[in-house]
Amino acid sequence: MNKMMVDRRLLLMGAASLVALAACGKKEEEKAAATGATYNVGWTIYAGWMPWPYAAQAGIVKKWADKYGITINVTQINDYVESLNQFTAGKLDAVTSTNMDALTLPAAGGRDTTALIVGDYSNGNDGLVLKGKTKLADVKGQSVNLVEGSVSQYFLARALESASLKMTDIKLVNTSDADMVAAWGTPQMTAAATWNPMLSEIIKAGGALVYDSSKIPGEILDMLIVGTDKLKADPNFGKALVGIWYETLGLMQGATPEAVGVRTEMGKLSGTDLAGYDAQLATTFMYYKPADAVAYVNSPEAVTAAEKVRKFSFEAGLFGEGAKSVDDIGIEFPGGKVLGSAANVKLRFDPAYMQMAAEGKV
Repeated sequence: MNKMMVDRRLLLMGAASLVALAACGKKEEEKAAATGATYNVGWTIYAGWMPWPYAAQAGIVKKWADKYGITINVTQINDYVESLNQFTAGKLDAVTSTNMDALTLPAAGGRDTTALIVGDYSNGNDGLVLKGKTKLADVKGQSVNLVEGSVSQYFLARALESASLKMTDIKLVNTSDADMVAAWGTPQMTAAATWNPMLSEIIKAGGALVYDSSKIPGEILDMLIVGTDKLKADPNFGKALVGIWYETLGLMQGATPEAVGVRTEMGKLSGTDLAGYDAQLATTFMYYKPADAVAYVNSPEAVTAAEKVRKFSFEAGLFGEGAKSVDDIGIEFPGGKVLGSAANVKLRFDPAYMQMAAEGKV
């Protein structure tokens, strides 16, 4: 065998070894990426959150979970506060939530929480309705049904403030979101602060809308929050979630038959039809593009809104009995900006995963 043949054989053997090593490395990388973990995501009915059940039904959740070698279960929770209680207790790994409720329930309850996706802000989806009265000032002296301790309490406070009224001018009646529409049909209920789709149903039943969240744009954010520990342990969970979210948002936009079909199904899932769901979307400022949501989280407006919410929450006693100061709980923003205690950060606005989606890196 001549030298040229030996050298060629050695080259071929070396090339084969490199291919084998590369394949082995790729398998190890895939093995490391695929944790095989199972995650539970909870949602409640609200126009801006209906992409989650649709994505589960349409196979989009499975598609992205499979891509990252994990399992994601998306489950409806009938009571909104209960969904947040389950998240706080660790029974859910992610849940749909407003900004205030993320602060006053899981964060105040001690669970380190990350706002993974800022999906929209309420631009009329929250409202104050009266029975037999048509002016905001008429709420004075009335009992107002609402999910007490939720963002509806903040919304109501802002409504009263606009009419130079205070919380002491009304009485709060704690009512589950699941019971709100049925309660409106009783003589005892004459005022309600609630959100869609319950708000739309109450208006259909004769309720007079005297104030809505379009008056306070950007203050009521609707998000998907995730346990910070889950993201640290498995970043692929976060990547899968943003992949699911933005693929679904892309499908629901526009007037094509396909988009109309998607929104029709979302309407059914929320207990209404296409017209009803589109009407709710009209009062929801959706961040359809991840870059827009990232820009908001990085903006001074996001910090200003959080400042209003945290001050109200503390003054309303929503931080818990042991809270001594509005600064007890830290809220972290990009760039290291912290409102409150830097030593006790429990709510984090982290746009990193939405930025990955904006750059097509999920």
